[in-house]
Amino acid sequence: MASSGNNLVNKGIPSAKDAFVILVKTEWNAPIVNLLEKGAKKILKAAGAQVQTLTVPGAVEIPFAIKNHYAYSAQLPDAYIAIGTVLQGDTPHFTYVCQSVTDGITQLNLSLDVPVIFGVLTLLNEEQARERTGGKHGNKGEEAAITALKMIALNQRLKKPKSRR
Repeated sequence: MASSGNNLVNKGIPSAKDAFVILVKTEWNAPIVNLLEKGAKKILKAAGAQVQTLTVPGAVEIPFAIKNHYAYSAQLPDAYIAIGTVLQGDTPHFTYVCQSVTDGITQLNLSLDVPVIFGVLTLLNEEQARERTGGKHGNKGEEAAITALKMIALNQRLKKPKSRR
């Protein structure tokens, strides 16, 4: 369950001068997703990052777009942020979509050399969406962007040559 804002995620936001981030967002639930994208872009641009958005039809397609962008793009990003919203309906479809996108993003994090941030909201209703796109739980797009900046900085530190003793 989400708390009323995650104050710890906002501490120590690194600069992202010269960083390049790809947002992969869904068309589905566009009014909600667009608010998440706006929040993410605000944080990334304030930190000095370049941002590009790729749009896919739904959440299940996010891992495909990331995998193929990474494989075939001339300019690789420093991080990807997956942005989408899955609202629970009356059928088990919700469960399958949530599990599929979660598994896909997890696999990408284990196989790519850049972080893939999970910014897909899995919600029971539209009220929860409002609470997470500028309401009492903040904007989860902003949190995803902050996470991306922190993971870019961590990845850069981890890739530095080590002295062996």
